[in-house]
Amino acid sequence: MFELLEEVMSYAKGWTEIRYHNKLVNSITIRKGELEESSSIEKKGVGIRVLINGTFGFSSTSQLKKESLIHALNEATVAARDASVNKKKKVKGLQTAELASGDFKPEVNDPVESHSLEEKLSLVKTIEEQMRKSSPIIQSAICIYRESLDEKFILTSDGARAHILDSKPEFRTTAVAVKDNEMQMGARAIGVTGGWADLFHEESPEELADKSVKLAIDLLSASYPEGEKAWVILDPGVVGLIAHEAIGHTVEADWVLSGSIVKDKLGQFVASELVTHVDSGPSQIEPHAGGVVLVDDEGVPTQRTVIIDHGVLRSYLHNRESAKLFGVSPTGNARAWSYSDEPIIRMRNTYIEPGTSELEELISGVKHGYFLKGPVGGQADANAEFMFGVREAYHIENGKVGELMRGVTISGQAFDVLKSCDGVSHEFKWGLGAGYCGKSQRAKVDAGGPYIRCKAIIGGKQKG
Repeated sequence: MFELLEEVMSYAKGWTEIRYHNKLVNSITIRKGELEESSSIEKKGVGIRVLINGTFGFSSTSQLKKESLIHALNEATVAARDASVNKKKKVKGLQTAELASGDFKPEVNDPVESHSLEEKLSLVKTIEEQMRKSSPIIQSAICIYRESLDEKFILTSDGARAHILDSKPEFRTTAVAVKDNEMQMGARAIGVTGGWADLFHEESPEELADKSVKLAIDLLSASYPEGEKAWVILDPGVVGLIAHEAIGHTVEADWVLSGSIVKDKLGQFVASELVTHVDSGPSQIEPHAGGVVLVDDEGVPTQRTVIIDHGVLRSYLHNRESAKLFGVSPTGNARAWSYSDEPIIRMRNTYIEPGTSELEELISGVKHGYFLKGPVGGQADANAEFMFGVREAYHIENGKVGELMRGVTISGQAFDVLKSCDGVSHEFKWGLGAGYCGKSQRAKVDAGGPYIRCKAIIGGKQKG
């Protein structure tokens, strides 16, 4: 394949990027004891992007013959030339970079390919049955296993020659409990970059199932919170969701150029001095984070990008185009979901770095507040205003963790929330490895952090 792409590159005129991508996604879903899905979907082809007269042209094909690839190259070239005639805001150029060359693959312990479909299907079936039959209160259960296996060749006319392999498995358990016409759900999900052993190195499938069941049952008798602004302890999952959704998107350079809240705020304090916020391709903290990207889809080797350094905004996230506009180095954040997508600026592993406090110390310092675990989802905007659901919330009174609460949301302005932060634990976990970011096209990401103490708005409905 590399030789074919190299030959096609010889026909290029102007800056050109040729990207071969073979994505294989295998999925198994068991719901209520029935096989709902067992699928294997492979999508492979070549995307070609050219830059001519300050305008990008893009074309893709699933036909992997020389003639088809040259035709796609010509289509991209014509598209760029035609569009440049009327385009007012043209690309100022691409920032130079030390581009990737060679083979790149993550650390994999026990490749998922070594485990048969029958073994995976049996595991999913067993775990779903374990949840469903664990208690008469459990009405239904869902168990999902999914793996994404990727191979890429990325060539650019200015020097990138990268061959990339990737493996990202994930596992999900959901239990639904019903009592007295009330229904509650408990769920756990894990996802990594790596192999079978990496996926289950912290929690076994059985442990995930047990925790889903217990939470679903416990939530049935949980009370509802009063709406208020209060001190909260956020677990790594909730911290990760804020780091990605509420902060991370605002610092993506395309959002910045469109007027996000952090425009023109480089060098200013935007958070507590205890907060250092990072987005990285490789993960120095944990090599199997779900969003590991070793080379981005423009052929730029990824790196650790410090966005907020002890409270001060230091960097945005860039592709080569935005890096040129801002006069900085590209950060390796150009990503495309498949060969038929153009690379756009995306996060990878986004997190707040650990501090020095003990979790018990953070809790003991709260006279009245909440301990929040497990994000459910929600929304955030370019002004960093957010509202997220929380799967588990515990009342804290006089430094003691008390009763479980349900229907809890957390909201606020993310930078104000981080400015209020007065404690950061030394523990660190990834929390969103089974998640995806949906910014116009999907991307596999991860996010996490330590436990942090801060102020936020707690919401929930009143019982009855």
